[in-house]
Amino acid sequence: MNSQYLSRPGQQRGAALVVAMLVFALCAALIVSMKSDFMRLYQRTANILVAEQAYAYLRGAEELAGLALLLDYDQDQGGEQPRDDLQEIWAQPTTPYALDEGGWLLGSLQDLQGRFNLNSLVGTAAGENRFTPAQAQFIRLLQALEEPPVSEQEAVLITASVADWLDQDDRPAPDGAEDDYYFSRTPAHRAANRAMISVSELRAVAYVTAEIYTALLPWVTVWPQTPSTLNIHTAPAMVLRSVNADKDLSPLSAADGESLAAYREEAGFTDTDDFLANPVFEGKRDKMTAISALLGQQSSYFLLQAEVDVADRKMRLYSVLERRGRRVAALTRTSGSP
Repeated sequence: MNSQYLSRPGQQRGAALVVAMLVFALCAALIVSMKSDFMRLYQRTANILVAEQAYAYLRGAEELAGLALLLDYDQDQGGEQPRDDLQEIWAQPTTPYALDEGGWLLGSLQDLQGRFNLNSLVGTAAGENRFTPAQAQFIRLLQALEEPPVSEQEAVLITASVADWLDQDDRPAPDGAEDDYYFSRTPAHRAANRAMISVSELRAVAYVTAEIYTALLPWVTVWPQTPSTLNIHTAPAMVLRSVNADKDLSPLSAADGESLAAYREEAGFTDTDDFLANPVFEGKRDKMTAISALLGQQSSYFLLQAEVDVADRKMRLYSVLERRGRRVAALTRTSGSP
């Protein structure tokens, strides 16, 4: 009876319709799945292409920054006394550059030798001095921070700990910290015992709180351990406050720092001797032999901050550029924080 029922033409047509509907539903599901996969692939490819295009623009900004630094170098060679200051082409404010396909590109250069070099803290003082000139300068810089306030004793602890972090031995200096201290921390770690390659390493050093690290970040940097000087023509007022008599661990007042920066903007300093001749240092000049050796007028290290907007997507590039003669090279690049 069942076979007779199924053999009826009307029932066969009904079964064929059900099968056709099932096939159609299956094809529709496959098409939807394929479309979804295609759209994901298309979007991924588009994102990659936009990212590559944006990165190409950012590397172009890096090349332009290098050309600006080379042009400045060539101009300095024609002068009587080469110097790098905030009036030069590389230091001028920039405006967004419109791109042909829409969007914009923006880049700016900062002189890293206008900041304090953390790698200069390695070493021990000679003779009767307790601190090296660079260590005394950093102690002043720490105390110049307004928020959070740092006492002289706290500044000494941090400075000695950074020096221990940089030196190659595992013997803690007075007020410093080596592996024995760091093993007791959570998470436990060791002292690096080498030069810093990033300012962010400061966060792992003993006694450096998150608040102190954040407050210090705009004023410090890391260069190679080769001797480099603080550029008096580009250092901001906060960093200038760290310049004082050799055995005086207190920073200049905020007013004195602003006075130095304001005089530099209005008249400018002829050289380091002219800088030290400023009334701010009245009565201290004969006691500033050591700190004066840390001051200079030229710079080799610069930070490029570039940003691009392509297809409503923004990307940033931070490059540390080193200029040596007529050669400019990128030491580090990052697309995150500087």
